[in-house]
Amino acid sequence: MESAGRSLRAVRPLFEMNEPQTPLSPLSHIPANVFCAQDYEFLAQRFIAAPSFAYIAGGSAHDVTLAANREAFAELSIVPRLLRDVTHGHTRLELLGQPMPHPVLLAPVAFQTLAHPRGELDTARGAAAMEACVVSSTLSSYPLEDIARTGGPARWFQLYLQPDREITLDLLRRAEAAGYRAIVVTLDAAVQRPSLRALRAGFQMPPHCTPANLQGYPVPEAAPGAGQSPVFQGLMRAAPTQDDLAWLLEQTILPVLVKGVLHPDDARALQTMGVAGLVISNHGGRALDGAPATLRMLPAIRAAVGDGYPLLLDGGIRSGTDIFKAIAQGADAVMIGRLQVYALSVAGALGVAHMLRLLREELEACMAMAGCATLADIRQASLIPQREEPSC
Repeated sequence: MESAGRSLRAVRPLFEMNEPQTPLSPLSHIPANVFCAQDYEFLAQRFIAAPSFAYIAGGSAHDVTLAANREAFAELSIVPRLLRDVTHGHTRLELLGQPMPHPVLLAPVAFQTLAHPRGELDTARGAAAMEACVVSSTLSSYPLEDIARTGGPARWFQLYLQPDREITLDLLRRAEAAGYRAIVVTLDAAVQRPSLRALRAGFQMPPHCTPANLQGYPVPEAAPGAGQSPVFQGLMRAAPTQDDLAWLLEQTILPVLVKGVLHPDDARALQTMGVAGLVISNHGGRALDGAPATLRMLPAIRAAVGDGYPLLLDGGIRSGTDIFKAIAQGADAVMIGRLQVYALSVAGALGVAHMLRLLREELEACMAMAGCATLADIRQASLIPQREEPSC
């Protein structure tokens, strides 16, 4: 978009010239030069310490999958349509029986005090202002109960299955008691290779960034025995199994979604088990480096589970146009990860709310120009590969 191009030129000089050694303090207002949601990504480099920014912005290993997520969106074009009446248009949907005014959720992101002193508390406040569902991480810097009290009613809890089922059950009961309306189980992150970008920047997790939800629980012993693999007999010893997931489904009446799905066969198997919905995700490029982009796998997974089964997508979304493309490829809604942290670092809750508003406005403008009055219409929209001759 032309306005987006202008904003890149306007924002980049702010951090390319005379970059300070000490990060700026969060603002109490929206910067005048934020014209699109992605502008927060560029501004955040002035507000987050360089090693922490490298950690947040990086994926795993060589960042191959991180780049693939963005490339997948750039490879698709939207064909605009003419003479379509969209004056009755809206972005409303129902997801897991919960009405939502728009299809933009905030993904679970750990340790948000890396970006802002109030971390997840301000993220929840910003989400509530825009009636967006926030998915709170097991590894949040603040307890899930505090986040629930700070935000609005639209909240889900992301759960890492713990090696001790009693701890998992306690986390689940705490989430239920705090009014979380769905459980999102992450299954693709038992092993993570560190980001070379973060290692080269000298990143170390600051002492104040600790998993508040896990305080008071015993720390499991994960060290392998002599001669054993630190991966197979170490990290993977605590990895979730199918039995663990089946057990969890029996413990709650809340809908349970699984995050980290990329293979159609896994999607069908989880659907058969009774999982309420799936998040098509490669952990923002932080899991297996070299895994495919989520957008590329989405159509095959939609075909595998059929219409009407809830599918969400994360990974690489930076604009309302990206959201449009995700829905056109089969998603019901999307989750925003890094952008929320960038906006949080710049202007706290106000920045998060503003970023969400911009994404919604960008989505509505894209829908209008593509002749789509509703999210259901987007499924019928014309997308073509950028490098392929149009056939319409």
